[in-house]
Amino acid sequence: MITEYQQKLRERYIAAPVLPAPEPWQPVLDRRTPIGGLLGIGFAVHPDDGHDLVMVVSNDGHGLFDSVTGEKIARDRDPDPDTSTPDALPDLACPGLGPVAGAPVRIAGLFGGGLHRTTPDGWTLDVVSPEWPLDRVILSVDGGAHEGPPGGTWWHVLHCAYSELRAAGFSPSGRTLAVATSSDLTLWTRSELHFDD
Repeated sequence: MITEYQQKLRERYIAAPVLPAPEPWQPVLDRRTPIGGLLGIGFAVHPDDGHDLVMVVSNDGHGLFDSVTGEKIARDRDPDPDTSTPDALPDLACPGLGPVAGAPVRIAGLFGGGLHRTTPDGWTLDVVSPEWPLDRVILSVDGGAHEGPPGGTWWHVLHCAYSELRAAGFSPSGRTLAVATSSDLTLWTRSELHFDD
């Protein structure tokens, strides 16, 4: 049995249009990056420039992306079968590649785990499913209350209408927002955190 409050909340999410993420968030690419058979993603930090890196684990191997430019900076099409998926280790990690080779990267996705749902300066990310199994990704600055109309303090930034959600969340630095589905990766970035004085 669904309560009247729950029904109104469901209707609010269903009616909310997909909106661009607000300032200071910028899409990394103009569109989603297709990645077939995506299983999960994790974050690392580039040792040279400090950029957030996103490691993707898929049925076709491992890839490493710069989250500021969207550039694929490393690829391993044939990872070691013993560590090719994160379920091989208790901490759900896969070996890093490219500039983070040798360092384990924790992966969130099909096998479990999770990404940060908040940033130090107050952004929140929620996944709602008013028309399950279709997920909607909600970005907000109101602590996840989602009060008022969309576009004020909360934004419906991605609708998973054709693929299964694998993971959604922020990098540990709070400068990258990533949403991974079974078929693609979508990234937003910002240059710095903003704290209210």
